Amino acid sequence: MEFKDYYDTLGLARDVTQDEIKRAYRKLARKYHPDVSKEDDAEQKFKALGEAYEVLKDPEKRAAYDQLGANWQGGQDFNAPPDWDTGFEFSGGGFTQGGGEAYSDFFESLFGQSFRDAGRQHPHSQQGGDRHARVVIDLEDSLNGATRKITFHVPEVDPQGHVKTRERVLNIKIPKGIAPGQSIRLAGQGDPGAGDGKAGNLYLDVEFKKHPLYRLDGADISIDVPVAPWEMALGASIKVPTPSGLVDVKIPAGSAHGKKLRFKDKGLSGKTPGHFYVVLKVVLPPADSPEAEKAYQTMAQDLAFNPRAELGV
Repeated sequence: MEFKDYYDTLGLARDVTQDEIKRAYRKLARKYHPDVSKEDDAEQKFKALGEAYEVLKDPEKRAAYDQLGANWQGGQDFNAPPDWDTGFEFSGGGFTQGGGEAYSDFFESLFGQSFRDAGRQHPHSQQGGDRHARVVIDLEDSLNGATRKITFHVPEVDPQGHVKTRERVLNIKIPKGIAPGQSIRLAGQGDPGAGDGKAGNLYLDVEFKKHPLYRLDGADISIDVPVAPWEMALGASIKVPTPSGLVDVKIPAGSAHGKKLRFKDKGLSGKTPGHFYVVLKVVLPPADSPEAEKAYQTMAQDLAFNPRAELGV
């Protein structure tokens, strides 16, 4: 996916005001409008201008885009960092491009679903608009519940028309059992209301950091546990780490690679609690010594074992 330099598309420096962005877009849009321009690539340029303006005209999208830094050049291979917009407040407000026209993959990767889902407004009401921010938490925060101090980035336009980012810090209570994709509602932390209207809410859209040991599938938690061939064949009792500490796990004799051992209701809590799964993974000892080679040779001679019997060979 190619990085798109929206400032370059509009022929602008990165420190321009919002009014300068508007003027540049209007000028170029008139020049390359397909009904006016005779250039072969006028329609393509017109669409590119529309996409660039969609981002830069909006202080929230512009500030988020600017977070990626000025080191990227248009056309360079680009993949958005997974946490690029963490803690960044936005209110949405919809996109202006219509008629079934699609934005580029670059645009969608940054501003697709998140900005479409934002902005739960209250029509015909004095209540302030709602805001959203993405937060990334640890698995343990959900398992135990936690209070975390989180810094949020709030885009604002200064009196000169430049976009600035103000930081605000909130102490957030993370409820026990919250899952990725769910939201934490902070009442009254959105946009201020008009007149006597109430302030809107701030919704924290929750995602989890990648855990070094555990995988999450819905409310279920899994861990891959390496085991020796003889432990699988003969059975064994081993210690396994869990979020609540080490536990003794009994491996049934004759277990197969990939076998799952379930600990009921030991996943994320909730109306339907998740489970904790120990997934057994066979690890072969290396034949890196004469003794190890001899042991493998003895197994090959003494065991009537054909791993490809089911293939008929």
